[in-house]
Amino acid sequence: MRNEKIAIIGGTGKEGKGLAYRWLQAGYNVIIGSRSTEKALQAVMGLKELVPSEIKQNIDGKMNEAASEEADIIVITIPFAFHRDILETIKPFAQGKVVLDVTVPLVPPKVSTVQIPYNGSAALFAQDILGENVKVISAFQNISFELLLGDKPIECDVLVCGTDKATRELGVRLVSDVGLTGWDAGPLENSIVAEGLTSVLIRINKKYGSLSAGIRITGIEK
Repeated sequence: MRNEKIAIIGGTGKEGKGLAYRWLQAGYNVIIGSRSTEKALQAVMGLKELVPSEIKQNIDGKMNEAASEEADIIVITIPFAFHRDILETIKPFAQGKVVLDVTVPLVPPKVSTVQIPYNGSAALFAQDILGENVKVISAFQNISFELLLGDKPIECDVLVCGTDKATRELGVRLVSDVGLTGWDAGPLENSIVAEGLTSVLIRINKKYGSLSAGIRITGIEK
């Protein structure tokens, strides 16, 4: 049983549900956050149908503010269009905590073309909004939700960027607990690489008829 409680803001979406499913099975307590309590609880009911009976009590659903306040680790899995609004909403409840941001700066309809936010990356923007009392991690941008909601091994690695070394080590552990291999990819300034790869992988998926193109780090024994 992991000690930390994880709030997934945007947990009613596909990526959020996939991460919740994996972390529940790893022993975490998970709170699904939403702008609607009803939607949060609907997502909880769906997840309870997927996990073993002995861990069903480890998941709850709440409004984003309440979920963020109760959690030790806050995870952001929302469309880029809502990024600023959500960050400003949870900011008072994120102080002194770790925020793992999965957001990718996709701009429809050109989702297969890399978009670079004016401040460098979505993760850097999150750090700017939340302030220096919050430790930000960037990870999981390149993982398909279909794979997360299954139980088969996932042939994809995860680049982890973060505010400092300790924060990145936590990020790598959270990745490992999902069943993936995480790599310390350095400070948040490097997060644009993983964020940009999402658009590249979307283009590859479309061209080659796939749903789950990913990346692997080779040449290193781990």
